[in-house]
Amino acid sequence: MKNFLIKSSIGKKLIVSISGLFLMSFLAVHLTVNLMLIIDDTGTLFNKAAYFMATNPAIRVVEPLLALGFGIHIIYTLLLTIQNMRARPIRYNKTSPSDGTTWASRNMFILGGLIATFLVMHLLHFFVKMKFTGDPLFTDVIIDGENMKNGYLLVSSLFKTSLFYSIIYIIGAVFLGLHLVHGFWSAFQSLGMSNEHWLPRLKSVALVFAVIIGTGFSIIPLYFILLY
Repeated sequence: MKNFLIKSSIGKKLIVSISGLFLMSFLAVHLTVNLMLIIDDTGTLFNKAAYFMATNPAIRVVEPLLALGFGIHIIYTLLLTIQNMRARPIRYNKTSPSDGTTWASRNMFILGGLIATFLVMHLLHFFVKMKFTGDPLFTDVIIDGENMKNGYLLVSSLFKTSLFYSIIYIIGAVFLGLHLVHGFWSAFQSLGMSNEHWLPRLKSVALVFAVIIGTGFSIIPLYFILLY
């Protein structure tokens, strides 16, 4: 079983698929929390949601699993890409668009690399400051009698003051949406749901999910750019 997961192409695809689906569930939760930035401009809803995520014991258990999921997904995608490139007699980027594949499916590794670059920048701006280094904007605030950190001020201030970061954030969201268009249904395909009955439906759901995630994350910086 160990050799199957590590050495075989099918095993690697299974790991990429399972880790990808796990990360997609995180994206849905993360987007729900982030949309509170624009639903309530007082910051109360976002700060309460962030406080819940930071103090809930279950979330604390999931956090290291999430980091592990990202690492596994990236490493195994890299291994699969190298394996596929070595197996192809013709260079990968010479694939003809007429073969029925989409641009996103032919460039999943490139999209993933761009998303990973954006993720690192995102973590440095928010996660590292919230968890480790702190920030002058990351001050204490009391909401409903609870003392919590003002994450809303930290996040919204960056979108309001940095057009560059806001644009990069939007570009990252678009790349993420493109990545999900193919990644969503192909994950289920790798798990065996690839017959004529399921595949068209999965592709339709994938498109809807990708649009929701990509658009949802994009409108957050747009809101602050246009209104502030």
